[in-house]
Amino acid sequence: MKNYFSKVFAGLLAKINDKKIKEKTLETWVLAAKEGGWTKPGELEKMPFTLLTDCRGINLIEHTIAVTKGAAGLAKAILETYKPPYKINMDFVYAGGLLHDVGKLLEFELKNGEYKKSYAGKCARHPISGAILAAKVGLPDEIINIIGCHAKEGDGRPQRIETILVHQADFATFDPMVMLKDGRLIL
Repeated sequence: MKNYFSKVFAGLLAKINDKKIKEKTLETWVLAAKEGGWTKPGELEKMPFTLLTDCRGINLIEHTIAVTKGAAGLAKAILETYKPPYKINMDFVYAGGLLHDVGKLLEFELKNGEYKKSYAGKCARHPISGAILAAKVGLPDEIINIIGCHAKEGDGRPQRIETILVHQADFATFDPMVMLKDGRLIL
């Protein structure tokens, strides 16, 4: 699976300057696949990015790439427009974007040809399992904050600016799908 993740995320991994963070980002995906029992790239390419709404064929890998690019785009827009009263670490943005949903490899399972919530996923949602995976490979606390706090688990918790950017990019891709399903998205 390492070759698969290296290839599918190559363009975004290349933007991470810190070699250790880049390697550990890839290592986290490999560990998640191993612990989740995923051995075939095709299973990941069919895995929906959420079980909460109709994904209309958008898979977890595509969602991960879109969120990472979106978070980086928000960061660049801020940095190119004004001098913010905080620093944005672009390595954290790229690694955090790539890893924000890595825990879904433990949260989901493929059973009888259908993606469902696994027992592990019932015990701990993907922000928790993803943060644990990142800690296991030795990623810094800042990236663990992004993974652990990018969804509702982060509500009201201290967050890095990179966490906020990943959160906003994530919900900018998720909310329209829910609204589309519910008939609330104006087309």
